[in-house]
Amino acid sequence: MFDKSIFASIKLATLLLLATAAFAQSSNSGQDSSSEAVNPAPPKGITPEQIIQKFAAKEKEFRSARDQYIYRQSVKLQTLDGNTVDGEFQQISDILFDAKGKRVERVLFAPQPTLSRISMSREDFDDIQNLLPFVLTSDEIPEYQILYVGQQHVDELDTYVFDIAPKQFAKGKRYFQGRIWVDNQDLQIVKTYGKPVPETRITNPKKQKKVQENLFPRFTTYRELIDGKYWFPTYCRADDVLHFATGDDVHIRITVKYTDYHRFGSDIKITYDGQDISNTGSQPASTGNKPAQPK
Repeated sequence: MFDKSIFASIKLATLLLLATAAFAQSSNSGQDSSSEAVNPAPPKGITPEQIIQKFAAKEKEFRSARDQYIYRQSVKLQTLDGNTVDGEFQQISDILFDAKGKRVERVLFAPQPTLSRISMSREDFDDIQNLLPFVLTSDEIPEYQILYVGQQHVDELDTYVFDIAPKQFAKGKRYFQGRIWVDNQDLQIVKTYGKPVPETRITNPKKQKKVQENLFPRFTTYRELIDGKYWFPTYCRADDVLHFATGDDVHIRITVKYTDYHRFGSDIKITYDGQDISNTGSQPASTGNKPAQPK
């Protein structure tokens, strides 16, 4: 997520090895703040493969629908020295559409950053808008290794739990690696825990030359039921330590909020469960159940 300059390029084979190791680690650490242990029992009346097919199909609908919503995005990123904040980045933006219907970002508040030990990379800004609110559609299923872990009661919801990791890295493409929770009634993803990949790590400084080490924290994203139909991301947090090859350990804390969802007036058809739910006027989105968020 944050970069420091050193030497070389990371080859794909090395990245794949790192991804496999991190995926195994996420299986152990991915319970995050959930209150109950995962029950490894298989689901009843449905197979893991059927669950994957159903939630992936709804994720495709979810992505299409969210692309027709405007919302506010609030980001606060801090670096810490012990318990003391020694650097900060803040930005509040409205994610809107221009007159031609193209998605645009209008920055409302952006004080001068005070980060000194790390810097925000291009991938960071893209991840905040596109990867932290992770979507796994039926079109993307072939790109991932997906393992059924079990069942878990998360706050007020009963969920199926899956660990996922990319099978390989396509040049220039970003992926998610970690754990997802799928509501056992709506069969939609309600929570994710993991990190953006690939990272650029320095494994041999003597042989690697002139590369920026680019690391990313593990984050948890909570979704909330919007308009009684879609589990949209509303809150994301990360509290992690990035270990750079220079020997620097940087403790970072990130909070991202996605609020004030409004359906944008357009002539684009939006479907849900095969029914047309398009609305020609812009209206506030109503909220419903959601996994509890840490305070």
